Amino acid sequence: MTTILVTGGTGTLGRLVVERLRAGGHEVRVLSRHSEPYAVDLRAGGAALDAAVAGADTIVHCATAQKGDEQAAQNLIRAARGAGVRHLVYVSIVGVDEVPFPYYRSKLAVERLVEESGIGWTVLRATQFHDLLIMMFQGLSKLPVMFLPAGVRDQPVEAAEVADRLAELATAGPAGRVEDMGGPQARPLESFARAYLKASGRRRAVVNVPLWGAAYRGFRSGGHLTPRRAVGKGSFEEHLERRFGGGRVQAGSGRSGV
Repeated sequence: MTTILVTGGTGTLGRLVVERLRAGGHEVRVLSRHSEPYAVDLRAGGAALDAAVAGADTIVHCATAQKGDEQAAQNLIRAARGAGVRHLVYVSIVGVDEVPFPYYRSKLAVERLVEESGIGWTVLRATQFHDLLIMMFQGLSKLPVMFLPAGVRDQPVEAAEVADRLAELATAGPAGRVEDMGGPQARPLESFARAYLKASGRRRAVVNVPLWGAAYRGFRSGGHLTPRRAVGKGSFEEHLERRFGGGRVQAGSGRSGV
């Protein structure tokens, strides 16, 4: 039996990883800011982090925030080296080296810290989760008109499938940068938005708006997509059906862009 520490173990992805590892018979420690007995703010580090890491064989690093990820990773790596952790698994995002978006740059910096940590490491990049698109569409649909960035496609993946892969990687040896993991379809963002509107029963006009800047050009060019690694099975429509119920939503439903 292996002792595995999962950071962000109460989050969307982390809790699923914890479930799978425990089902496999491993001793799992859940680290998050508010989850006892390993309630730790990784950005602060300190004795509480050292205690959480002590005796762990493997760490699966799922914790993330809009700010402070690099400091959190530095503290985690320091504690892991001191505790003799043998394997550090990190989940990153497809396109962090292609799209100059601030959050992506931070994720890329953490990848480099992991690679240079001196600990056996594995990095998995995945596309965005279905849940993230839903969260975004919920915010955008608060107005009578849903504005979307023109010309952008997306390739969302089921978080549970990424959790399956992370659990598999955590129980194997360090593998370095493994193959990316993308959802089953890369298609216009508008088609996902219309599927969401239909499933949630909302009526909104959809308007595609050209934007500007290097990050937008990166997204528009598909730097965040991995069509050759479309290994995910669960579609966005299937996720919507479980989330909202009702009849099956057809992929790409709704009329073309406004």
